[in-house]
Amino acid sequence: PDTNMTERFDCHYCKESLFGKKYILREDSPYCVKCYENLYSNTCEECKKPIGADCKDLSYKDRHWHETCFHCFQCKNSLVDKPFAAKEEHLLCTDCYSNEYSSKCNECKKTIMPGTRKMEYKGNSWHETCFICYRCQQPIGTKSFIPKDNQNFCVPCYEKQFAMQCVQCKKAITTGGVTYREQPWHKECFVCTGCKKQLSGQRFTSRDEFAYCLSCFCNLYAKKCAGCTNPISGLGGTKYISFEERQWHNDCFNCKKCSLSLVGRGFLTERDDILCPDCGKDI
Repeated sequence: PDTNMTERFDCHYCKESLFGKKYILREDSPYCVKCYENLYSNTCEECKKPIGADCKDLSYKDRHWHETCFHCFQCKNSLVDKPFAAKEEHLLCTDCYSNEYSSKCNECKKTIMPGTRKMEYKGNSWHETCFICYRCQQPIGTKSFIPKDNQNFCVPCYEKQFAMQCVQCKKAITTGGVTYREQPWHKECFVCTGCKKQLSGQRFTSRDEFAYCLSCFCNLYAKKCAGCTNPISGLGGTKYISFEERQWHNDCFNCKKCSLSLVGRGFLTERDDILCPDCGKDI
């Protein structure tokens, strides 16, 4: 018979006849199994052997495994058709990944699964639904909160439970109050009884348990100078002269006629006036 009637069917690479042999088509070209595996089979990440044509090739991010080699790095259970996670080149089943890398909830002590919403504060983690106010038991979420004694409180509950109340307005003091006579005040509530100016950070004094700025106190209660009639505060080391129920500023204690200072000197009185000995000798 004419041999030209029978078309040759050879391996595309080694050119050996494929008649009666197993072959694999790739891009419409036939290859014997040996050539195909040498040319195109992938190396298994786990056992480092080629993944033959008769094996299932499982791939993930350009890496390949035999079906029997595709298992959890930690517990060795198969990951075929199961969810898994990758960490530092290793594949882990979700249980092992959670135990190894997920954080534990500070409240319920259960694992916070990857991808779920969580709250973090000072190195601790919570499920979003477990991060609740200690007093009202409602989730805090993105609202402001105040930690106290290893418990977390939403601001309204903290104020109800712990904040001091202002003596004046009876409302909670949450930041920067003033203590006066061992009682708490808001800065804006601690004012002069006379002119109502804020006294926080200012010099002030008190009378009958009422606080006054120095100006109001002097005008209301300080002794008046017999010379200039202005108040003598006596505060801050102010020096003054006192004589028979009358007072003078040091600078005002002068002779009525010649204005000589009489501080530390002898003097005479003529009705409401004070005189030096020279001016007084004519009386």
